[in-house]
Amino acid sequence: MFRTFAKAIAAIAVVCTVAGAGLVLNEEFGKDDSDGKDKASAGASFTGTKKIRIDGHSVNVSCSGRTDADEPLVMLMAGGGEGLDNMAALQKSLSKTSRVCSYDRLGEGKSDKPEAGSLQTVNDTGVLLTKVLDHLAGDRPVVLAGHSLGGYIAARYTPDHADRVKGLVLLDATVPHLTRDMNRTIPADATGPATQVRDGAIAANEGQNPEQFVIADGPVHSAGDLPVEILKHESQYAEVPEYGPALEEMWAKGQNEWLKISTHSELTTAKGSGHYIHTDRPDLALKAVQKVTGQL
Repeated sequence: MFRTFAKAIAAIAVVCTVAGAGLVLNEEFGKDDSDGKDKASAGASFTGTKKIRIDGHSVNVSCSGRTDADEPLVMLMAGGGEGLDNMAALQKSLSKTSRVCSYDRLGEGKSDKPEAGSLQTVNDTGVLLTKVLDHLAGDRPVVLAGHSLGGYIAARYTPDHADRVKGLVLLDATVPHLTRDMNRTIPADATGPATQVRDGAIAANEGQNPEQFVIADGPVHSAGDLPVEILKHESQYAEVPEYGPALEEMWAKGQNEWLKISTHSELTTAKGSGHYIHTDRPDLALKAVQKVTGQL
């Protein structure tokens, strides 16, 4: 379904698979397909890609950059339908000044698939993220930087883990009430591409995606006053011109909802970008992450 409705799903910015497909990790990061039995102290300093074992699953991770134990770890979180390679260019840029890691959630990239027929919830993916951070971050403070679905997961995770997550960057994160808002924006009597956009989004939200992850609507909870940078696209909905303005308004309102996550949050429109801000405007994505890490 993801590839069949690639353009429609790109338009709603939930689980795009096309725009970043050509990105790969730079070879200088190296490769290490170990069995993941390394302790957290070793995981906090390795450079390259490797597999670690978490609750019986093989999880693909990548780390690069500085290894100073007292500096923050930036954890990059890719969108749905994509692996960590999609954010490799941003990881390479950030690793010049920061410690940076990324990982493939279950069902994505080179990680194992979730159990067949078992839907994953935000709590399930949160447990996985916690254990990945246990391996890779050690005692470091963490900055989560997520795109699309990765941003949604990061935003849902942060309020309950503010003891560890000290900063957040959302790159056109999936909005908090996408199912509700999509049904309100594209009516039941719509036809053509608009119907594909609405129905594709709702099906994905219900778990018809590689992660078998239910993207549930829900309120935004506060994480206190930690620094949060939110970037939204400038233009994304050319594929559905009849409902384009309404979809843009829907998306903008959803991004404003994410501001509630912190009293120290800021929303910026990434001029000249579509949904893939980190590839369309890598300078702005880099600046946002560096701004947050610089405040820790």
